Amino acid sequence: MTKQETPNLDMKKQLKDLYQPSSKHVSVVNVPPLSYLMIDGEGNPNTTPRYYEAIQALYQLAYHIRAICKAGGNPFTVMPLEGLWWFNGEANTTFDLTTEDKDRFGWTMMIVMPDRATQEIVSQARDNLRKKDPAPLHEDIRFETYHEEEAVQIMHIGPYATEGPTVRRLHDCIDENGWHLSKKHHEIYISDARRVTPEKMKTIIRQPFARH
Repeated sequence: MTKQETPNLDMKKQLKDLYQPSSKHVSVVNVPPLSYLMIDGEGNPNTTPRYYEAIQALYQLAYHIRAICKAGGNPFTVMPLEGLWWFNGEANTTFDLTTEDKDRFGWTMMIVMPDRATQEIVSQARDNLRKKDPAPLHEDIRFETYHEEEAVQIMHIGPYATEGPTVRRLHDCIDENGWHLSKKHHEIYISDARRVTPEKMKTIIRQPFARH
């Protein structure tokens, strides 16, 4: 007898407010604690080999986790790539992705995982990867909870190079309400840059804030 599958879980639909925001107006969201696969790095993402290797390693582990969950009757859709960004040596709330000085970037690339992806399953997937493809970056990926709490966000449509005014809208909203920037600049890459023309790319831009 085959194990009965539970319905496929798509967290983009489950967390619609977080992953399907408007592109026309800024929204305020309360982000719950979420579990992520995370890997850190620094430097210009356009020229730093580790950046692309980190993304590849993340997806490899994410899809191994998905395969284990599916085999156990608990399938899920792998979520989009996300990134936390900051300037090394500076307050992370001053981050500007459009700057020419990208060598100072610090970043954490990450993919959110559903509750059905337990620590045991993550460890099993990592062990499987060690046997099949013992790439060193797999060992740099950590599985942990990240809690942003309150944040403002908006869907940016267009190339990454035109994000500046969109980011300013978020910062202006925070300033106008008497709040304060907190935590790291957060981007969620809804579109696959390899398959979508720059002017149609969708990127959620999120900035956490503190009320006091």
